[in-house]
Amino acid sequence: MIVDVDLLNETGLDVIRITVDENPYPVNYKGEYHYRTGSTKQLLQGSALTNFLLKKTGKKWDSVSLENVTVDDLDRESFDIFHREAIRSGRMSKDDLKLSNMELLEKLNLLDGTMLKRAAVLLFHRNPEKWITGSFVKIGFFETDADLRYQDEVHGSLMIQADRVIDLLYTKYLTAEISYDNITRIEHYPFPKDAVREAVFNALIHQDFSVGVPVQISVYKDKLYISNDCVFPANWTADTLMQKHRSLPHNPDIANTFFRAGFIESWGRGIEKICNLCKEYGIAEPEYTVHPNDIMMLFKARVPVNVPVNERQKQILLSIKENPHITASQLSQKLDVTDKTIKRDLQYLKVNKIIEHVGPDKTGHWEVKE
Repeated sequence: MIVDVDLLNETGLDVIRITVDENPYPVNYKGEYHYRTGSTKQLLQGSALTNFLLKKTGKKWDSVSLENVTVDDLDRESFDIFHREAIRSGRMSKDDLKLSNMELLEKLNLLDGTMLKRAAVLLFHRNPEKWITGSFVKIGFFETDADLRYQDEVHGSLMIQADRVIDLLYTKYLTAEISYDNITRIEHYPFPKDAVREAVFNALIHQDFSVGVPVQISVYKDKLYISNDCVFPANWTADTLMQKHRSLPHNPDIANTFFRAGFIESWGRGIEKICNLCKEYGIAEPEYTVHPNDIMMLFKARVPVNVPVNERQKQILLSIKENPHITASQLSQKLDVTDKTIKRDLQYLKVNKIIEHVGPDKTGHWEVKE
């Protein structure tokens, strides 16, 4: 490499300026790779070195091919899940899903020549941990930070994990408030299922699998954490995530397959979608904590108000959550009580700042306050 050397005179002093252009290929010094950011220099090791070398060669981690595994080794159930969800979402045609597994992987860009990429094994192999340690999801229920009550691990392909994690969370770990609309049972969970699903899927596609640490979900009575190792673009912060931004998945081949299955949105709208779903559900937007090599998302459940309410008033609150535009007359019919009783209950809830009516009487809507 030829460098530019200039002799300058600044403030009466002679200065030599040496300009070294960035090398398109990684260069080592005595077998070591160093990375400079600002005024500091860092020795690259482990996953940071792996990602640096892959970036310089134009590859992503999930696009590297694996030896000693073939299409015949992949899992039938995982392909069935993909077919079912892709048809449901309409992201792939029925003719596409009549292809052989080999042809489908080719269409999804999961082959490197005739070899399977890491993404293909993660997505469709029954036991990807044979090659990629830590490629599963760990879930735990905590009374306090130091008191783990019970836990589960969801193993298998990413298709299987995506299919089972949310069901496990909402059948075993989260408790719903129960109400009835006539004879119809209505369950209201502390967190919107679609928002949690989007967050879990985002964690799976952005996971830095080279670290060997699983995606972790910590459940409490009033909050839920989802954390995963990741590699952020330079200078990204929690504020960057909450703003309009490009879609930059760490594992683009995995992300593309999740998109084709209808699991996720494209164009970097995942976080925007999660925030909107939380607002509609009446809970706060999730909070993000961004570290250099991992991210944690926090969902907070609605904080109960310390004002006594009877069972009928609880039913009114649940009905308002389900339909903010519900009228006093409709509440009277739904709960089979007089209009006078409903109006008295609504007045009690308003005086105690548990609910608020926003807008004109006839066209406005109810809001349940924190």
